[in-house]
Amino acid sequence: VWPEDVTDLDSFLSRFFRMGVQAPPRLLELASQSLLQDEALAIAALEELPVELFPPLFTAAFAGRHTHTVKVMVQAWPFACLPLGALMKDHQLHLETFQAALDGLDLLLAQEVRPRRWKLQVLDLRRNAHQDFWTLWSGTKASVCSLLEPEPAQPMQKMHRVEAQAGLKPARAPVEVLVDLCLKEDTLDETVSYLLKKTKQRRSLLNLRCQKLRIFTLPVQSIRRILKLMQLDSIQDLEVNCTWNLATLASFLPHLGWMGNLRRLLLSHIHVLPHIAPIQEEHCVAQLTAQFLNLPHLQELYLDSISFLKGRLHRVLRCLKSPLETLWITNCQISESDLRYLSQCPSVGLLKHLCLSGLNLTNFSLEPLQVLIERTSATLQDLDLDECGIMDSQFSALLPSLSRCSQLTTFSFCGNHISMAVLESLLHHTVGLSKLSLVLYPAPLESYEDVRGTLHLGLLAQLHARLKRLLCASGRASTVWFKANPCPHCGDQIVYSTEPILCPCYMPT
Repeated sequence: VWPEDVTDLDSFLSRFFRMGVQAPPRLLELASQSLLQDEALAIAALEELPVELFPPLFTAAFAGRHTHTVKVMVQAWPFACLPLGALMKDHQLHLETFQAALDGLDLLLAQEVRPRRWKLQVLDLRRNAHQDFWTLWSGTKASVCSLLEPEPAQPMQKMHRVEAQAGLKPARAPVEVLVDLCLKEDTLDETVSYLLKKTKQRRSLLNLRCQKLRIFTLPVQSIRRILKLMQLDSIQDLEVNCTWNLATLASFLPHLGWMGNLRRLLLSHIHVLPHIAPIQEEHCVAQLTAQFLNLPHLQELYLDSISFLKGRLHRVLRCLKSPLETLWITNCQISESDLRYLSQCPSVGLLKHLCLSGLNLTNFSLEPLQVLIERTSATLQDLDLDECGIMDSQFSALLPSLSRCSQLTTFSFCGNHISMAVLESLLHHTVGLSKLSLVLYPAPLESYEDVRGTLHLGLLAQLHARLKRLLCASGRASTVWFKANPCPHCGDQIVYSTEPILCPCYMPT
């Protein structure tokens, strides 16, 4: 079943990989399956197994739920990185097999003397990392990260002699565990729970690094316990998507201050309890803004449904230490002074993506917004002013600034009270924007039958067709979508592209 001359096979496969030619997959699959029929033989063969055969054998063992083989193979893994997450994505996850892999790592870390082939430095549990590793079978290809290159085998006896002569114990460097986490509900996923258990047991030898962290409905006490097990400076993308009050957020904030490499931050649904004392509210807000001083690499900031923002936006933004590429302030209440500060803020002059959806600007002077659009006209790519209650006269004042946004690709301003005449004026002002490819318009005022917002589909179709003709006549190929106000009966919205997407109220009975 297994070639007697393993060295020749190793040399043969190495020549194939160096030439960029893969050995027939069927041969490797058959070899792996044959070995796994006798688990004891498979484990015994690991000591002399060519490194090129480790990935296909591990894949077969993981998919076939050969837990003991998986455990031993992790201990003998001859590459610097084990991209287990990509394998978990391709095969239905079996909890006991995953636990076996972590148990193998645990046993590896417990050894006083390093195994001969141990090069494992990183256990990567991210599902979208190293996608090509398992199909290439080996880390010797140039397209694979150098972390995956095999370590030249050293005779174990020679290594022990050198260590003995030096009078030193072999160093046990920590292994990095890379994972993207989503913390939600009252109980954690069993795989995450087991990972956290092992991390706690081997705290000095396992560094848990999480690049993307999503926090949903888990109690804040549990979240804080989990964060204490992480290397917080590894977090680059954080979403706090909880319905928290301000005091709960304040108890989380000390951890935020340690995330010095954070690049993307989303805070959503933070409200102020009605009985909170003003001095306590001010203290919590001061805690939040102080943490922004510890985030020098922040590039994307999303603030959604934050109830304490009105009159305080300047306190948040002035603490930013680097220019933002993305700023979303959505479904919040702000003041005119907030909008004025936003237009002058040093950190927003190079914005690529700006979303102010859901801000009520009906009674505001939009001169500050005009200034902001002009300031960012050389970089702005996406602009979203949906559901801002903007009227004809306000929107007309923005048009000259919009016409200067040379990089603009997407513009959305649905849910505003705009007439067909102003929409046509927008078309004329933006005709020179060659990169503008998608515009989401509100259904013009003329397409409604009454003040209640009942839509006349025939009028909407005529106005949509008219706008499309004007675009074609101007040489523009922009995609045009109309989005109507919510139906007065069911609350659903009607979208019109080439044909209307209707809510049930407009369907024939």
